[in-house]
Amino acid sequence: QVQLVESGGGLVQPGGSLRLSCAASGIIFRIYAMAWYRQGTGKQRELVARITSGGTTTYADSAKGRFTISRDNANNTVYLQMNSLKPEDTAVYYCNAGPTGLDPRMYWGQGTQVTVSS
Repeated sequence: QVQLVESGGGLVQPGGSLRLSCAASGIIFRIYAMAWYRQGTGKQRELVARITSGGTTTYADSAKGRFTISRDNANNTVYLQMNSLKPEDTAVYYCNAGPTGLDPRMYWGQGTQVTVSS
């Protein structure tokens, strides 16, 4: 079955950095667009960054200039480098895969907590 396993979350001070990782299995990773979403307490889940199978990236306005999404197809892993973190970045961050032309489903990881606080 499809599994997306996030890691790298934690507590960081404002201005700090974190790198999230998402290891995928059960899918042909290289053909899937991958994305990071986040959901703060009492808020809707929102797209943070997305990378297509070809490597094209898009970012939420709140992430532009601070976050970088990348992928390693050899290791079936997608990353989110987060710099200059702010308290408003506090949320559970979710890895997402799909859909593709052959598979309309979207897959989700279990989430990893990121807390930005002094």
